[in-house]
Amino acid sequence: MINDTIGSIPSITDIDHDDHHATSASLSSSPLSQTNCHGLWYTIILSIPAVLFVLYLGFHLKKNIKKLRNRRSHVMITYYVLLWFSATLNLAWCSLQVWQCVPGKELSWNLLSLLTSLGTLCLEISLVAFLLQESYASGLETLAHTFIVSGVIVGADILLKAICVFGFHVPLFIDGETTHRGKWGLWALDELLLTCTYGYILFVHYSKWRDKLPPRPSFYNYVVVMFVVTGIALFGCGFASLGVGFGLWLYNFMVICYHTLYLPFVYVTFLADFFQEEDLLLDNAYYSEMKDAGFFDSDLE
Repeated sequence: MINDTIGSIPSITDIDHDDHHATSASLSSSPLSQTNCHGLWYTIILSIPAVLFVLYLGFHLKKNIKKLRNRRSHVMITYYVLLWFSATLNLAWCSLQVWQCVPGKELSWNLLSLLTSLGTLCLEISLVAFLLQESYASGLETLAHTFIVSGVIVGADILLKAICVFGFHVPLFIDGETTHRGKWGLWALDELLLTCTYGYILFVHYSKWRDKLPPRPSFYNYVVVMFVVTGIALFGCGFASLGVGFGLWLYNFMVICYHTLYLPFVYVTFLADFFQEEDLLLDNAYYSEMKDAGFFDSDLE
């Protein structure tokens, strides 16, 4: 009887073997397994442009702060701070891609992704809201109205994403999960709303109501580019939801373009002229002084 009892007790080696087998099975079934990690080159492609842009902002920080302080434009100050906030979060998001497949980092990755989406989406929506103002003004009242509208929209969007991620466990920010219908449905809705918004602005611009929009060509170049980008991303989400590999590739490609090029594009379109305007005025003044002094008389002869 004792022998039967001893024979029924599993040995230590059997316990170790079973634990190892269970651990291997749980890791292989986890959405954060190593097979779902992006490669090193993917992280490098995302990180290098983000690092260069932050370094560029830092290199011109002192000069830009001086110009913002002298000219006291509340709109430009707000967007410059928001740009710094978005660029910093975007750099962290790009360089910490490995968190997607590190056990115990799922919560941190989802929070970082939500904060990054909050920064970039707030910048994007507030620019659209500012563009839709009937007058291109820069007062505090216009700025407050712009951020109230954009804040409500962005807050609702981020709240919906947070509920889906933490409440219903939708792998919204896990790239390894490619077959979840809820994930692609939510991203498709997001891209659809943005595409319709940019399409509406273009429709107004080319209609008889175009006078209600600010007469600045760079704004409409921005809208055209964003309309194309969100439209392509929408098609990518649609194909990915049907299980088409090309749709997944197309959407991932647009994600790379968005996280590497969007913030520099915003800076060039909306802020670069503001920071360079004073330098151009000084150059024109120097040219006028040299012309009055007769430095260019020989060229006329």
